[in-house]
Amino acid sequence: MSFPKLVALDIDGTLLAWVEGSGQTYEKVSPAVYDAVQAALAAGSHVVLSSGRSAHGMTPIADLLGLASEAADRLWIVASNGAVVLRYPPVEIVHEETFDARAAVFEVLSHHPEALVAVEERGIGYRINRAFPEGELGGEMIIADVEQMVADPVSRVIIRDPSATAEEFMETASRLGLHGTSYVVGWTAWLDLSPLGISKASGLQYVADQLGVDASDALAIGDGRNDLEMLAWAGRGVAMGQAVDQVKAAADHVTETVYDDGVAVELRKWFP
Repeated sequence: MSFPKLVALDIDGTLLAWVEGSGQTYEKVSPAVYDAVQAALAAGSHVVLSSGRSAHGMTPIADLLGLASEAADRLWIVASNGAVVLRYPPVEIVHEETFDARAAVFEVLSHHPEALVAVEERGIGYRINRAFPEGELGGEMIIADVEQMVADPVSRVIIRDPSATAEEFMETASRLGLHGTSYVVGWTAWLDLSPLGISKASGLQYVADQLGVDASDALAIGDGRNDLEMLAWAGRGVAMGQAVDQVKAAADHVTETVYDDGVAVELRKWFP
């Protein structure tokens, strides 16, 4: 790849450093990463944020990076692990994939009856069955019954069991099969359910089609299991240095950790 025409960037653990020992990140971008992202923009590359976060959790990061412009070339954002694609600013949802999550949700709850469940209430926050650990979800929290939360098609469901491990959740998800959905397990016992076949890669393909960019001309950087499809999709997929082995193995290259400005190290190879 001579020049990345599209740069897809995960947020948590990629642009933002993890708070050690927690499932949260610091909401600040290092000067080196900020400058490198600006260099990519200045060179004419399309910078696209691509995250498991909901739309309202991503726009503040776009602001931190100086990506928000009300000019004709507004920012593209791939949210909710590819289920929602939007432009910003202002927030304009241009594509959304939904699915019937009821069967999969109640299958998981039959094995993890104490699990927490969240469904995005777009533009507001989340509907939740009980409170999530402090800081794990953004926006307003609306307590609701699980049956009510998944009565209509949704774009994404989060299932979280603070008493379980990520490995236990992976085993449960693998054993159940979760027919009709795509799923990804996070760093902790955090399960994201999405429409079947939907991932960051499918969301980025939608954006690339709108921009007339080929996947072979895309550079993607991420650190989580929900980045696997994105790293495979891009012409150059780069894993962060602290990523789990599965993610590193799927990448074309491994950069420095998020604590050592791995995004900046990679971007400066292309945008000095």
